[in-house]
Amino acid sequence: MKLSKEETVYQLTFLPGFFPVNCFVIEEQTELTLIDTGIPSSYKGILHVIEKLDKPLTNILLTHSHVDHVGALDELKSKFPHVPVSISTRESRLLKGDKTLDRNESQIPIKGGVPKSLKTTQADCLLEEGDRIGSLQVIATPGHTPGSISFFDTRNQAIIVGDAMQTRGGTAVSGQIVPLFPFPAFGTWDKELSIESVKKIEKLKPSLLAVGHGEMIKKPELLIQKAIQKAEKNVATATK
Repeated sequence: MKLSKEETVYQLTFLPGFFPVNCFVIEEQTELTLIDTGIPSSYKGILHVIEKLDKPLTNILLTHSHVDHVGALDELKSKFPHVPVSISTRESRLLKGDKTLDRNESQIPIKGGVPKSLKTTQADCLLEEGDRIGSLQVIATPGHTPGSISFFDTRNQAIIVGDAMQTRGGTAVSGQIVPLFPFPAFGTWDKELSIESVKKIEKLKPSLLAVGHGEMIKKPELLIQKAIQKAEKNVATATK
């Protein structure tokens, strides 16, 4: 495991050399919030960081329910049974394995999914845009999945976006194939909606961009703008 820190954000990276998977511990004044749970083997590393920071874990938040973001969820819920697991209302269906789409949604099949062995398929709290968990504000950022959300730290404008973007191999909008690390694109549901979500992220003018795969980026505004422009160009070319 590789541990990085910026502001109040601790990034835990598992398999950093081959297939980097990130989850995040957000430090509040008296407590900790975990965002995503990585892969099954992430459990020990997450527990180590929580114990090292010596503050109680009070929330487990999920950006979305793909296997590399909920992998250690069962073990963590077993260790911390009274800590609520929260996910967006829309994404809670995918956490249960339900890949059906609403009539008003793009009818592109949802890609990826949760591991069949996952037992923690019922979230304790369902989140909507604008909800607050400590210092974190929920931002709806659908596209990678229908119910993907991001978390915006109102203290310092850091944003944790899950797979709405990636920085591994280059900063990119979800759905755009990055040759050095194409895997998030393979798991993306709606490329056009992903672009709209990243435009929303850009408008927040984040001071720090933290993603599911890749390093954290300080002052990411220019890179986000370039990623949007490239994604729009690629989508326009593909639809000609």
